[in-house]
Amino acid sequence: MIDTTSMNTPALVALLAQLLRERQWMMATAESCTGGLIAGACTDLAGSSEWFERGFVSYSNEAKNELLGVDAQLIATHGAVSEPVARAMAEGALAHSKTQAAVAVTGVAGPTGGSAEKPVGTVWFGWSVKGQPTRTERRRFDGDRAAVRAATVHYALQTLVQSISGTRPDER
Repeated sequence: MIDTTSMNTPALVALLAQLLRERQWMMATAESCTGGLIAGACTDLAGSSEWFERGFVSYSNEAKNELLGVDAQLIATHGAVSEPVARAMAEGALAHSKTQAAVAVTGVAGPTGGSAEKPVGTVWFGWSVKGQPTRTERRRFDGDRAAVRAATVHYALQTLVQSISGTRPDER
């Protein structure tokens, strides 16, 4: 596994691009609280059309349902910021694209909208990578809205790199 702990976001994107190209894979994003910032970080790199297929900005619950196929009852039962919704978003991004890897994020970036159960800075992540079970994780980031969103982008990419690096390039 590649050590990505000291890498900045552009370096992570460059490494992600290399890993995806080696495998001849494409990726997609499904974003709520980041509003397309992960896709933006990916497409900031010239040549990203070789490995970045699409990004879904599913900020509203309706968008999660319509664009990604997230069951409205799942959102009603667990809330938009939850493990089941992050999982469904990641799996929906794969199902609604021609990709082999997807990352999804849903969270409370603030400064309002938090609760005792889901305070500002709470983010659920989902990663779906070909040949692996979908992985989810909950994190809480400190700081203002911009800091929470930047940390979310970085962690989403960092973990996607780690997940993809665990596959062999010949696994197509």
